[in-house]
Formats: sequence, C-alpha cells, structure tokens
Amino acid sequence: MSLVTVTIDNRQVQVEAGTTILEAAKRLGIKIPTLCAWAEIGHAPGACRVCLTEVEGQRSLTAACSFPVTEGMVVRTNTERVRVARRLVVELLLSNHPQECNFCVRNGNCELQRVAEAAGIKRLRFEPPEFSREGMIDYSSPSLVRDSRKCIHCHRCVTVCEQIQTVGVLTPSFRGSDVRVAPAFGLPLDESNCIACGQCVMACPVGALYEKDDVDAVWQAINDPSKHVVVQEAPAIRSALGEEFGMPPGSLVTGKMVTALRRLGFDKVFDTNFTADLTIIEEGHELLKRVKEGGVLPMITSCSPGWIKFCEHFYPDLLPHLSTCKSPQQMFGALAKTYYAAEAGINPQDIVSVSIMPCTAKKYEAGRPEMTSSGYRDVDYVLTTRELARMIKEAGIDFVNLPDGEHDAPMGEYTGAGTIFGATGGVMEAALRTVYAVVTGQNLPDLNITTVRGLTGVKEASVEVGPLGKVKIAVTHGLGNARRLLELIQAGKSDYAFIEIMCCPGGCIAGGGEPIPTTDEIRTLRAEALYRDDGTVQKKRQSHENESVQNLYRKFLHEPLGHKSHELLHTHYVRRGENVPHK
Repeated sequence: MSLVTVTIDNRQVQVEAGTTILEAAKRLGIKIPTLCAWAEIGHAPGACRVCLTEVEGQRSLTAACSFPVTEGMVVRTNTERVRVARRLVVELLLSNHPQECNFCVRNGNCELQRVAEAAGIKRLRFEPPEFSREGMIDYSSPSLVRDSRKCIHCHRCVTVCEQIQTVGVLTPSFRGSDVRVAPAFGLPLDESNCIACGQCVMACPVGALYEKDDVDAVWQAINDPSKHVVVQEAPAIRSALGEEFGMPPGSLVTGKMVTALRRLGFDKVFDTNFTADLTIIEEGHELLKRVKEGGVLPMITSCSPGWIKFCEHFYPDLLPHLSTCKSPQQMFGALAKTYYAAEAGINPQDIVSVSIMPCTAKKYEAGRPEMTSSGYRDVDYVLTTRELARMIKEAGIDFVNLPDGEHDAPMGEYTGAGTIFGATGGVMEAALRTVYAVVTGQNLPDLNITTVRGLTGVKEASVEVGPLGKVKIAVTHGLGNARRLLELIQAGKSDYAFIEIMCCPGGCIAGGGEPIPTTDEIRTLRAEALYRDDGTVQKKRQSHENESVQNLYRKFLHEPLGHKSHELLHTHYVRRGENVPHK
C-alpha cells in the first residue's frame, strides 16, 4: 500500500493511503475526542460528530473518524472554529441526556463524561427536557437493561450485534425526534432473538445498556439469618476483578477475591473451577462415547449460554451436535442443593446459591426452566464481575490490600485445567488433556496445547490419541467466527470430532459482565493470567486429578454419564426458530 504524507497541527506523518485522520493523528500522539469510533469494530460511522477537524481546502468541518487522508493534506484539530463546533456538539448531546450521572451505572467510567471534560464544558447553555421513563427503559430481559433515554446514537451496539456477533437484534428504529436503537418493530429484548451476550454493553460508551442488577437481592439473602448463602466464581473473574480497583489488566487476584467474598458475608466460598473440572470429565466421556458408538459428530461444547441460545435461534437443526453437559455454573448449582446440602446437613430450601460470572447470559441461563434438577432453582442469583466490584466498594473493603484467602471444601478444589476455561481454547485444551489420559492411560507428552490458544478467529489442531488415531478439533470465539464452522457442518464438509465455541470474542475473559473497557490487549493479559495460574500456581493441571471431584464420584455420582450424572449434570435444548442464514 502506498504511503502519503499529511500535516496535522503543524507536524508531519507518513501513513498508508486511506488511513483516517483520527488514526493518523494517533500516530503523532494527538488525541481527537470521539464517541462513535471504537477500535473493536475497526471503523466508525461518523455518527457522533464529536471528532470534527478543519482540513485545508474543505469548506465544512470533517469527521476525523471517517475522513481518509490524502497526499499533502493539512489538518488542524484545535482551531477556535473546531473547538466551538465540538463544544456545541457535546452540549447538544448532554442537553438530550438525562442528568443522572451521580447514580448512573457508568458514572466515572463514561465516555460522554470524558469527552465533555476534553471539550472544556463547564455548564450547559441548553435546558434539558424532562425525560419520561415510560416506554423508554426495557427491563424485559433477565440479563440486560436498555435505557433509550441515555442513547447517544453512536451505533456501536448496532455494529457489534450485527457484524461481530451476527445476531442483528439492535437496529435504528423510528424517525426524527423519536429515533431510537431497539429491536425490530420496537419489540422488547425478551421477545427478540437477543442471546443476552452483553457485547452491546461492552460497546456502549454511556449507560444506555447495562446488566440487570441483582446486588440488592444478594445483600438481602446475606442478611437473612435463615439462609445459608454459598458463592461460586468463574475462572475469568480472578484475572479481571482487580481492574475495577485500579490494578493492571492480567492481575491474578484469586486469594483477594476469596477474602473479599468472605468479608461480604457469604457462608461458603466455593469455586466454579471445581465444576469446570467436573464438566471436563463428563464432557470427555460423552465425546468418547460418541466416537466409539457412532454418535453425532462433531460434538460441540455447551459451556457458553449465549452460544447455546444463538444455536437454538439460528441453527436449531444442529442442536444434536451440542454436548448435553450443563455449564459449570449450572452443574455447581445442582450440586450445591443436593450433594453439598447432604454433606453439610442443610435443608436445600435454605440454601441460596450465588454465582459471580463474567457473562450477562449466565443470568438468563440460571432462569431457564430446565435448570431446576435439584428440585429448586439451581442458581438463585448471578452477579457480573462489575456487580461484585460494586458490592465490595459498597462494603468499604480495601480490595488491593486484602490478604489471600482459601476456598472452602468440598467444592473449592480445582486444577489448572479448570482455570483455563476462561480463555478461548481453554475448554478444548482441558478436555484433550483428560481424554488423552483416559484413552491411553498416560499423560500428554506436553500439557500445553498452544495451537488452540490466542485470539485467531478459528483455530484447528490434530491430536494423536492412542487407538482413536488422529482427533481433529477446532476452536472459535465470537459468533461471526462460529458461523463459519456451523455452515461447514451443515454442508457436510466438517471432519472435526470436537469443536469449542465461545460466544464472546476472546472467551469468558471478555464476557459482557467484565470490566470496561475490554480490548485485544486486555484480553491477552487476562488470558495470560489464567495460563499462569495453570502453569505455575496449580500443582495439578488435569481435571481428572482433582481429588474432590474423585470423591464426588465415589460418594455421590458413582460414575461419569451415570444415572445421577444425567439427572443433575446434563440438560436438553429448545428449538427456537428455523435456520435463517446471516446476510
């Protein structure tokens, strides 16, 4: 690609032809404020008009995020004309935005606040209207809240839903002053094909989209002396929670997290990694059964509830390919009110099961009607990483300086295989470690299966597994990438035995409930923390080595895929629609 030389604020830079003014300015360290440009989607629609600049020879001001540079172009980003126009644009946005900053979920982490500060706004010249909540806030989803009053029409959520997740639920609707971003025909989220992944929340620069908050309900349970409240935390939490307290991305805070949960008042602090190890044993044996008995292949992982709902809506004909294993969250919930209740001598109706998840879709999953195999709702409340951070701050806990705590028995032990579930490729790597050992009686020569790691959209590998020969596997994350593999299966062109699909780009470490922002650099650092936990912190690195899980089988489940396991740890799926190819 040819290079062009442009001058920005009297400084020259060489960039590829077609580069936007915004990107060229970044090369010079010049920050042009913007709201619609977002690195995750690779381009900007020029919708917000905050990034206006003055280009020599152009009569009108130009949007830096969408205007390409040309040879010899001269750009000024800080003239009086630019400052006045930019300030006016931001003032108009603020004048059409509810004045609720002090109690908004994004207060202190809001891009509109930062842009207003950068624009030098000290007061509003325009009186904001009264904002009616009636019909403007959609609480219908069990996972997400959509507040149209706060939408600034940047269309980032539209782009991520359509182009990255390929679900296409959110779209600009209505006209004129009534325009809003909503599902087609103005339907509430729970009547749409929304998969509750929360990637729209990660894209939103303000508080127009956020998770359904269950913090008050959990506080109420903790403060009820008649309730025994147990908590589990997903593997991805320990490599992201620290960011909410100013720690660098990739900080591994497992011990601090345990101590914080105990100080919040939870009666027992367990770990989802325990049932991640359990999932591997059940899922591994299910894969072997399908291979040996001619079952439906490829088998596809079932840990990600957003992916499950996506398959139910868009690929219902492929549901037989899904593993019947519940996710680790739901396995834990079922066992908390059966196995643990019996071990502890507690009436299961007095147990409140709480999970801390990186995923907004987990809230939806916990409420699925089939997730009651314990005789009760298996998981009562799901909190995101962000909700847990808010609880810790509300309790006045100095998280950064907490001592390390230890998980409780009998559902707190885990192996390195359990902890890497949080990163794309982790479930596959953990499964292969155990499947290889079960089939051959030996460990893999190298437990680090690096070919399935990283942020490449689709990763493939072949592993020689004793008498089974070469087992071909694939790993993908982000549902746009997943479609490529699903369409191969539909066309009869897939020769994989096992496929891992994670709904969110990067896997659970970048779920819709994780700290904002989440970028590829942050995804990589969070994943590296989990691999560090696997490779150096944990002495055992294979799920079948978990002694607490072995004890669970001896005392309660008896055998993988046995009657008790099928009753508590396996599930079924629902055909929600006919396959509609993405266009």
